[in-house]
Amino acid sequence: MMNFMLEKIGAFFTKIVDWFYFPFLHFMPREVYRYAATGGANTALDIFLYFIVYNFVLQKQVVDFGLVAVSPHIAAFLFVFPLTFLTGFFLAKYVTFSTSHLKGRIQLFRYGVVVFGSIILNYICLKFFVEYCHISPTPSKMITTVIVVAYSYIAQRYYTFKTGGKHKDIPQT
Repeated sequence: MMNFMLEKIGAFFTKIVDWFYFPFLHFMPREVYRYAATGGANTALDIFLYFIVYNFVLQKQVVDFGLVAVSPHIAAFLFVFPLTFLTGFFLAKYVTFSTSHLKGRIQLFRYGVVVFGSIILNYICLKFFVEYCHISPTPSKMITTVIVVAYSYIAQRYYTFKTGGKHKDIPQT
């Protein structure tokens, strides 16, 4: 019953995302477009929730858990990450990679592995570009984001959801 409802909600979101696909039709496969659209939406949600939690829930105050005190910017990340992890998985499973035939629990585990890999790759790339290449942090983050998004898409398509090679919807001219 729950899976049926999630599929229906996913189908609704897919219709919304696909409604905006027309301008990209001739140069971007639908799956890549859906990945960009849902990833962008989930990133916007993440930033919005982070802002709300940091500024209004935590009120920029250190969070004391007894054994450890956590800075407000890290605490906000820790509060928001589980939610955007789940919304990201939902959007990937039911909108972007909906043709996958793998079981949901396998997809969720693999999604977690890829997200963990993305976090590690972010750290390594930022360290490398800022500290070894001496590129300033903002351009380093921009380069890192391109690398991480490419890694994430390839890993999600060929590992997490295994839809690689199934979509050929760029029209031939």
